[in-house]
Amino acid sequence: MRRYIRALLLCTVFAVFSGLYVYSKLFNTDASAGGPGARRAFIPQRGTGGRRGSAARAGPQKPHWYNRYIMRQSGHTEGAAGSGVRRGPEPTMHLAVVACGERLEETLTMIKSAVLFSVKLLHLHIFAEDQLHASFVETLESWPDSFRSRFNYTVYSISFPSENAGEWKKLFKPCASQRLFLPLILKDIDSIMYVDSDILFLQPVDGLWEFLSQFSPSQLAAMSPEHEEPRIAWYSRFARHPFYGRTGINSGVMLMNMTRMRSTFFKNDMTRVGLRWEELLMPLLQKYKLNITWGDQDLLNIIFHHNPEFLLEFPCKWNYRPDHCIYGSNCASAEEDGIYVLHGNRGVYHDYKQPAFRAVYEAIKKYSFGSDPVPSLLDPLTEELLKTTHTYCGKSNALFTKRLALSLENINRKAPRGR
Repeated sequence: MRRYIRALLLCTVFAVFSGLYVYSKLFNTDASAGGPGARRAFIPQRGTGGRRGSAARAGPQKPHWYNRYIMRQSGHTEGAAGSGVRRGPEPTMHLAVVACGERLEETLTMIKSAVLFSVKLLHLHIFAEDQLHASFVETLESWPDSFRSRFNYTVYSISFPSENAGEWKKLFKPCASQRLFLPLILKDIDSIMYVDSDILFLQPVDGLWEFLSQFSPSQLAAMSPEHEEPRIAWYSRFARHPFYGRTGINSGVMLMNMTRMRSTFFKNDMTRVGLRWEELLMPLLQKYKLNITWGDQDLLNIIFHHNPEFLLEFPCKWNYRPDHCIYGSNCASAEEDGIYVLHGNRGVYHDYKQPAFRAVYEAIKKYSFGSDPVPSLLDPLTEELLKTTHTYCGKSNALFTKRLALSLENINRKAPRGR
C-alpha cells in the first residue's frame, strides 16, 4: 500500500513541475514577442556561422551580398476594440533601387514618394555603395512613425559575379547593371518592382504592383516602351543591336516575376538551346558590348527581342520621361489620366533644361511628413509649374499634377498603422 502512495506522490510532484515549466516557457515567449506593435531590429553577422532568424528570410542567402539588414515588424489587430484578435500579415510589396555615387538624396526622394502614397506594406531593397549605408539607415529611421510603419527595408552592398565584377560595374553608369542580378541575389523573393533612383511616384505604388497579377502564364517581366513614335525613337533610328518591338523598351521601371525568371530557358542568338538567366548575361555582354549604348537596358532589349512572349507592356503614364513632352506631348495615356510615375532621366532633376521635372522633384524633396500636403506640396508645385510654360514639357504642366492631386487627397484619410 505504501508503495502505491509513494508512486502517487511522485506522479503528482512530477505533474506540478511539468505544468510550471510549460507555463514559464509560454510566458517567456509572450514577453519576448513584445505584444502587438513590438518592433525589432535585426542585424545579421557577416560571418557565415551567424544565426539567421525568420526576419531575415527576405535577405540574400550569402553574407557577402549584404552589408546591413534592418527590419521592423509591426503587430496589428482588428475586430472590436479590446478583442485582441490578431490579423494575418498584410501582403507585402517589394521595391528595389540601386544607389551609387551622388544618388543618395535622389534615391531618398524616390523612396519618400513611394512611402507617401503606398497603401499596402512596402519592403524596400536598397542596393548601395558601402559608404552610403549609414546615411540611408539614419534618414529612414528618422521619419515619423506614422509613415515609418508603412515599410520595412534592407540595405545591401553592391555585388557582381566575382570573375566579371569590374566589367559589370562600369557598364553604362556605376552599378546600373545591378538590376540584372536581382533574381540571383534575392532568391527568396518571388516578385519585385525595380525602379531607377530618378523615379518619382505621383500615385500609389500599389497600382504598379498590380500589373504582376495581369501577367499571362508565359510573362515574367513588364516595362514600358522606350518611345511612342518610331520616327523619333532612339532605338528605331540608331540601335546597332536587336531590340524589342517597334521602339524598344525602357528599363527605368521594371516589374519582375523572379521565380519565373530563374526557371525559364531564354531563346537567344548565340546557341540553339535555351539558356537560363544566369547563363545568358555574360555571353550576351561579350557579344554585344561594342554595339550597346545604354548598357543593361540594351541587354534587356536584346533578351526580349528574342522572347517577346515573356514581356508585358504597360502604358507610358507609368514611366513618363522628357522624351514624352520635349518635342510635344506624345504619351496618350498621360494626356488622358495624368502622369502616374515620373522618370527624370538625363539628370533633369538637377539642371534647368526641363524645369517642369525639376519642380516636381524639388516639391517632393522639400515636403515635410505630416504637414497638410495641399498647401505645402501641391499649391507651391502648381505655382512653380506655371513658370515653366515656355518649354514644351511646361505647356503640359496639368499632366504633372492631375494624378498627384488625387493622390494627395487620400494622404490625410489614412489612419496611422499600428506602432
